[in-house]
Amino acid sequence: MIAVLQRINNATVYADGELSGNVGHGLYILLGVEKDDSEIDAELLAEKISKLRIFSDEAGKMNLSVNDVDGEALVVSNFTLNANYAHGNRPDYLGGAAPSEAERLYDYFLRVFSTKIRKCESGKFGSDMRTEMSTDGPVTIVMNSKVLYKKK
Repeated sequence: MIAVLQRINNATVYADGELSGNVGHGLYILLGVEKDDSEIDAELLAEKISKLRIFSDEAGKMNLSVNDVDGEALVVSNFTLNANYAHGNRPDYLGGAAPSEAERLYDYFLRVFSTKIRKCESGKFGSDMRTEMSTDGPVTIVMNSKVLYKKK
């Protein structure tokens, strides 16, 4: 499972033209589900993201988590994070999970992550989404749950 985290001042997502999620200061998370992902991948990412110290403390050091700053999160599914661009100029997405499995694990991630932070909103899986955000920093981090397996 791949997550792209951006530290934000605020973010909004519209799914199929309708407001789906709106958050203030915190994290904007793009989430891509890979073929071999499971609930463990979602749990590992949710735990790590909720504790990741990427917000500035009073000394200006990135030393605080989203929870430490009473932050919020907007999570948007994004199958293009699974792009294979090694051959030719047209990426394929064959490394991504089948849509039904990707949606199940996306929903599972949302349920788990929602228990770890104050407020978590989301886009609508499989819909045409438009986002608006104001980045903070900018601070952007790419995470892959497979890296977290090695820490266990």
